[in-house]
Amino acid sequence: MTRVKRGYIAKKRRKKILAFVSGSRGAHSKLFRVANQQKRRALVSAHRDRLKRKRDFRRLWITRINAASRANGVSYNKFIQFLYKRQLLTNRRTLAQIAVLNNNCFSMMLENILVSSNS
Repeated sequence: MTRVKRGYIAKKRRKKILAFVSGSRGAHSKLFRVANQQKRRALVSAHRDRLKRKRDFRRLWITRINAASRANGVSYNKFIQFLYKRQLLTNRRTLAQIAVLNNNCFSMMLENILVSSNS
């Protein structure tokens, strides 16, 4: 039986995977089998951490809103409850930006909500 030389497609696939992991250390960027495992692990971690980033930012926004509302004498829970009651709830990202960048506006908003909820 004659010798068959492998085609370019497999070489192209391996080169693509090795290019993906080119920044890794040691065998992770040199040997194909280890590089393939490294690529799979990198993609899994990237997917997991994209979801985790959303949770982390939401926690950060809630913490900032809580700090600003407690500075005005109301807990985060009560503040959100008042917003829901008046149907004024914007997203937490916007509330956190208002709380950090424009504290006076946030405290005025809080006072208006408290006054109208007591009435």
